[in-house]
Amino acid sequence: MASSRGGKKVLILYNQADSLAKGEARDLISAQGVALVAAAVEQALQRKHQVVCLPVSFDLREVLSSYDPSEWVVFNLLEGLGNRADLEPEAAAILERLGYRYTGAPPETLALCLDKSRTKRVLEFNGIPTPAYQVCDNRNIEVSIPLPAIVKPVAEDASLGIDDEAVVTTLDQLRDRVRYVLDTYREPALVEEFIDGREFNVALWGNGRPECLPLAEIDYSGIGDPLRRICSYAAKWEPARDEYHLTPVICPAKADSCLAESIRGVAIAAYEAFGCRGYARVDMRVRGREPYVLEINPNPDISPDAGFARAAIAAGNTYPDMVEKILRLAEGPLSSSATPPALRATGVNACIAAQTVTAHVPTDGGGQLLLAQAEESKTHLQSSETSDSGHLIASLRISCALGS
Repeated sequence: MASSRGGKKVLILYNQADSLAKGEARDLISAQGVALVAAAVEQALQRKHQVVCLPVSFDLREVLSSYDPSEWVVFNLLEGLGNRADLEPEAAAILERLGYRYTGAPPETLALCLDKSRTKRVLEFNGIPTPAYQVCDNRNIEVSIPLPAIVKPVAEDASLGIDDEAVVTTLDQLRDRVRYVLDTYREPALVEEFIDGREFNVALWGNGRPECLPLAEIDYSGIGDPLRRICSYAAKWEPARDEYHLTPVICPAKADSCLAESIRGVAIAAYEAFGCRGYARVDMRVRGREPYVLEINPNPDISPDAGFARAAIAAGNTYPDMVEKILRLAEGPLSSSATPPALRATGVNACIAAQTVTAHVPTDGGGQLLLAQAEESKTHLQSSETSDSGHLIASLRISCALGS
């Protein structure tokens, strides 16, 4: 439904997930939570703007057909298409190809951050500390990462696949956990060195050089076992579980000025290296005095009770203030190039191109639509982007849709 107020014309888009393509049944909780975010954003914007809020399955082009890109700006809450979270970059690419201004990260950044192993390679190339890791794509691979280690699906967010058994201390546990990820999420497992230390979340916003919002820390002091001090799926999404109540967030975090400055510096470096735009969150753990980046989250959850909103409010904003600023950033000046620095840097192209997100296009109508969109992407990019980075961007976009 559209509000009748003046201001901008804002089209809020969010993905409608009625089922899951893979994973645990409970994972649908987080997949469907974006509808609540969309409702909160709509309420925040409709005081000043003409707002339409629409769910999207695989039919993004059809949904957009009634909205002129010269008149409407898209508030992009799409975390995929249909039940396919791996198609989040393709959703942004469609918006871009059709000429819409939209909130948040460009498709190249989303593609880089979707795959944790690819993220790690870019962090290493840019000299940004990150825990040691190894990717396991079969049950028999030899793992050289020292134990304890944490095992995660390589291309999921929202803590999917992370529970009490995610941290392993023996080779048998490691093999069992890798098998669980391969069988349940049908993708490789990331085996990552477990850092027993403080965990910080850094919310940032801006185009180009970002502004850091107040630091947040997850307080694990209520959990006695250091190996259980993780931000699991239950800790994020399941109020009936103890973990949900034993992982409060302190914002602003209590960190001395030197440590806080180091954390902010690492977060800004990561934001810029990945070409983040609009808003993002960088998660890290600290060992000794050194921050190690765990993940970069472009377009993070902006629920009123989520970490990004908490940090924005701690900085003196109201929730509607935060939503308005994110909208303004979609219309403000962009950085000098839409291509993330990580793709422009000499030598990193090959390491990223070597790893793409593998996904199988479904055989239903949505799958046929995605195939058509991917073929159009291929034709468009081959004709208009002839640089090395352009070809890589094409491969990143198309691989998300076709599994190339």
